[in-house]
Amino acid sequence: MIRYSTFDSPLGTLIAVASGDSLTGLYFDDQRYLPSLPADAREDGAAPLLARCRRQLEEYFRGERRAFDLPLAPEGTEFQRRVWIEIARIAFGKTITYAELAKRAGAPGSARAAGSATGRNPLGIIVPCHRVVGSDGSLTGYAGGIPRKTRLLELEGVAVQSCPRGVPAGSLV
Repeated sequence: MIRYSTFDSPLGTLIAVASGDSLTGLYFDDQRYLPSLPADAREDGAAPLLARCRRQLEEYFRGERRAFDLPLAPEGTEFQRRVWIEIARIAFGKTITYAELAKRAGAPGSARAAGSATGRNPLGIIVPCHRVVGSDGSLTGYAGGIPRKTRLLELEGVAVQSCPRGVPAGSLV
């Protein structure tokens, strides 16, 4: 059974989606690539997993949590899942480029494909795709919008300066 919960965050309304005992989605309600919920999905904010997800996100936004501890089951192609696994390994407060992400996912030279997979990440914030930046450090692409990406990076202590194209100075690993 698909269950979901909506709740407010400092960056807008979030929708958490679970199937069985795993989280399958976390979306901003107005983001690009927002999937439709199945007709039989049931709103259930009291479901233990969805309540736990909400608590952990609240802790993250208060600066009390640096990593999430939730069972995840994102659905995607094999390549997308490899990219999402590598995104999940990016440390709090650090960034990597799309080119580096592609390399780590076993597809060197495929930065655009890695970028496409990143844009389809169904577990935004939890699988921290906001930590992936352009080859020059610019804040390119984010399904939730660049202003949210900027705020998430600032929350994590990444110095996002008023440089050309929003280069987060000194944050690349």
